[in-house]
Amino acid sequence: MEKVSLLKGNEAIAHAAIRYGTDGYFGYPITPQSEILETLEAEKPWETTGMIVLQAESEIAAINMVYGGACTGKRVMTSSSSPGISLKMEGISYLAGAELPCLIVNIMRGGPGLGTIQPSQADYFQAVKGGGHGDYRMITLAPASVQEMADFVSLSFDLAFKYRNPAMMLSDGMIGQLMEKVILPPFNPRKTDDEIVAALPWATTGKTAGRAHNVITSLELDPFLMEQNNLRFQEKYKKIEDNEVRYEEYRCDDADYLLIAFGSSARICQKAIKNARNEGIKLGLLRPITL
Repeated sequence: MEKVSLLKGNEAIAHAAIRYGTDGYFGYPITPQSEILETLEAEKPWETTGMIVLQAESEIAAINMVYGGACTGKRVMTSSSSPGISLKMEGISYLAGAELPCLIVNIMRGGPGLGTIQPSQADYFQAVKGGGHGDYRMITLAPASVQEMADFVSLSFDLAFKYRNPAMMLSDGMIGQLMEKVILPPFNPRKTDDEIVAALPWATTGKTAGRAHNVITSLELDPFLMEQNNLRFQEKYKKIEDNEVRYEEYRCDDADYLLIAFGSSARICQKAIKNARNEGIKLGLLRPITL
């Protein structure tokens, strides 16, 4: 029988990251996501799986540590909340430009500026349009439950490595702080260095005889090569858009009106639908999971 745990959404992410076989977490505390870092520090995975957990001196330092780890093909991640993600944006654009897979968790808070720690979905455009220095996209998944907070860690990493692209879990303070029953994924071992070398020929794992140097950069001084990069990126983003559509339908079959919402707003919409149907109004919900 699978073990059922009662966890906050933030805590579920931390436990799922350890169980997935994540190699490193680099972050900085900021509400309402600090429990991710706190849970990782309490679990001490460096003693069990060898996972590195490091509180950086700033958000900017954390995202550049992710850049370094991702260059070597390791499974690395960070987390923050809205203004902290804004500080990471230049590094995120570098990661996308260098085609480096990683997981970025944003537990959103209200803005503008430092704003409030109340739940918000104000970072939607930043996540899906590409913040920082533009012309890039992230794979963006929106969990609506604590169970999905756990499940989407592995899904985000798998998609990030499939397409060599940063993936973001876009949640908010409501689901991050919410406590629900969750079944955590099974433990997976971390990839060995030999497995990384075999699976990821682009990674900077040290030059061997018989192949050229692996150079990872987001910079091209030749305009022609930069244009080719951008065309290739846009082709990749179109492929992701075509192949990775995920959504949930709720009471849509006979609906006269359709609500469209993601994350915590979708949960609230479900209650609105029940109330409306009690009054004879046929409402349904389409919940995008990939944004």
